[in-house]
Amino acid sequence: MFDINLIRENPEKVKENLKKRYDKELIPLVDDLKKKDAEWRKLKQEVDALRAKRNELSKKINKLKKQGKKAEKEIKQAAEIADKIEKIEEVMDKLQYGINYYLMDLPNMLDKSVPIGMEEKDNKVIKTTGKPKKFNFEIKGHGEIAEQLGIADFERAAKVSGAGFYYIKNELAILNQALIRYAIDFLMKKGYDYIEPPLMLRRKAYEGVTDLEDFKNVMYKAEKEDLYFIATSEHSLIAQYMDENIPIEKLPIKLAGYSMCFRKEIGSHGVDTKGLFRTHQFNKVEQIVLCKPKEDMLFFNELLVNSEKLIESLDLPYRLLEMCSGDLGPLKSKQIDIEVWMPKQGKYQEVGSCSNCTDYQARRLNIKAIDKHLEKTPIYTLNNTAIATSRIIVAILENFQNKDGSVDIPKALHKYTGFKKIKAPKKANK
Repeated sequence: MFDINLIRENPEKVKENLKKRYDKELIPLVDDLKKKDAEWRKLKQEVDALRAKRNELSKKINKLKKQGKKAEKEIKQAAEIADKIEKIEEVMDKLQYGINYYLMDLPNMLDKSVPIGMEEKDNKVIKTTGKPKKFNFEIKGHGEIAEQLGIADFERAAKVSGAGFYYIKNELAILNQALIRYAIDFLMKKGYDYIEPPLMLRRKAYEGVTDLEDFKNVMYKAEKEDLYFIATSEHSLIAQYMDENIPIEKLPIKLAGYSMCFRKEIGSHGVDTKGLFRTHQFNKVEQIVLCKPKEDMLFFNELLVNSEKLIESLDLPYRLLEMCSGDLGPLKSKQIDIEVWMPKQGKYQEVGSCSNCTDYQARRLNIKAIDKHLEKTPIYTLNNTAIATSRIIVAILENFQNKDGSVDIPKALHKYTGFKKIKAPKKANK
C-alpha cells in the first residue's frame, strides 16, 4: 500500500514517479486522493471535538446526579452528539474505503537506481557469467529431449488437464526433487529458516502481497470459497505476519520456502503447449527477507548473490538484467532478473527475479516493527527465486544434452540424484 504521507507532503514527487513508470493515467488519482484525505482529516477533527464535548457532558451528568440534580438537558445533548458522531463516521468510513483503494492502486516509489524506460531494450544487462556451449550436432529443445528419453509425457497431461501441465517421470522427477533439496540445503546453511507454507490464502491476506489485477489474470480461486491457490510461496510466507507487530530485535527474518505454485498465465506469453518453461503448475524454492528500512539493499544484494551462486554451481551460463521503470510490477521498487542461457531458443530466459518491495507489502498487511519503547516503524520485504525447478530443468536438458541423446547432470546434484547422466532407454515405457 502506498504511503499516504507522500501524497500529503509531496504529491508532485508521486506524479513524477507515475510518469517514470508510464502510468500517466493514474496522475489525476493523486489530486483526487489528496482531496479525499483532506476531507477525511477535517471530519476526523470534527469527530474528535465532538467526542471531547461528549466527555465533558458525561462528567457534568455524573456530577449533577451525585448532587441529586436533574440532568435531562445534558443527557439529551449527549445523545444528539452521539448521533452526529455516528453520521460523520459513516461518511468517514466511505471516504476511507476509497482512500485505501486508491492507495492500493498506486504503484510503489521507484528506487533511484532503476533505469527509465518502458521497452525490453531499456532493461539493463549488468553482468554476464559463463559462455554458452558450442555444439557440434543439431541441438534439440527440452520437450523433445524429455519425450525421447521417456521421462516426460505432455500429451497425456494435456488429455487429462489441458495445456500447461505435464507428467515427469523417473530420472526427471528425481532431478526435480534434487533441485528442491539442493536449494533448501543451500539456503539453510546461509541461515534461512525453512518453511512449507499453506498453498491457499484468503483474499484479505492475498491482497496484501500482490497486484489486484492478479486476481483476474494470475490466481486460481477455489469455487464458492474465500481461498486462492498461491502463485509463489513468497505470498504465503509474508502474509503469515499480517496484523502483527514484530519485535525489532527479531529482524531480519530470513525464510526459505518450498511450494507448488499455480498460475493462469493469462497474457501475451501464454503457456507451453508441450514443455516445462511456462506452465500452470510448477515447483519453486523462494527466499524472502523482512528487515529494517535501512537494511533493504544489503539484503537485496544477499538474495541476488544467493541465486547467482546456485546457478553458477550448476555450471549454467547466466546474466543479470535490471528491469526498467516501465517493466516493474506495481509492488516493486527495484528488480533484477537472473536469466539463464537456453540453447534451443538461442537466448537468455528469466529463471528468477530479485525484488525490493520496500514497505509496500507490509503496509497492505499491517505489519510493523515495534521497539522496547513501543514505537512502531515500517518493515521492508524482499524476495527472490532460489530455484524454479521446471525452468532450471529446461536449462539442464538443453545445455547438457549429448549427441547420443543422453543428458549430463551437473556435478553439484550428483549426491542428490544418485546418477550422473540420464541415458536414453532401450525401449521407453509408454
